[in-house]
Amino acid sequence: MAKLYFNYSTMNAGKSAMLLQASHNYRENNMQTYLLTADFDDRSGGGQIASRIGIAAEADTFAQEDDLFARIERVLAKQQISAIFIDEAQFLTKTQVWQLTQVVDDLNVPVLCYGLRVDFRGELFPGSAALLAWADEMREVRTICHCGKKATMVVRQDETGRILTDGDQVQIGGNESYVSLCRKHWREAMKGSAATALGQDD
Repeated sequence: MAKLYFNYSTMNAGKSAMLLQASHNYRENNMQTYLLTADFDDRSGGGQIASRIGIAAEADTFAQEDDLFARIERVLAKQQISAIFIDEAQFLTKTQVWQLTQVVDDLNVPVLCYGLRVDFRGELFPGSAALLAWADEMREVRTICHCGKKATMVVRQDETGRILTDGDQVQIGGNESYVSLCRKHWREAMKGSAATALGQDD
């Protein structure tokens, strides 16, 4: 039976490389895959999923207003697809995640989502929150903090390396903008603002 999968991590953990490898494995066995990524992440050029290790593949893009069930149903009417892969899944809306559950349950096609769990403020992305609630299976893709502990959080920094404690939830960037940290070092980097956001005294 098909399932909805959520592979999540912090920045720079190799999510896109894992997605591309998994898709390649399907194709090596003569099974076609359908790749989707967020339309506003154009760091690798529009309509492409790319990894920092140098591998890439063409992909369709989704916008937050798209009906993904209808989109995928149209694709399946034209060709046989064995699995659907979605990069930058944190940018899905709650409605779109529900549409993906319909793809799995009603069209019987597995959907594998890859994305961030929390933003730089330590808050869940809406798409990630819905995936954590509704996915059939979840897997943490691990990376490490500079101290050697597992990184579970991420901080945003400006061009000088100064840590930013507020701003829009979505800002596209890579190693120049984000650093993955363990919770202890994230708390130290975000000292003051995190306590204020939680309504606590420092």
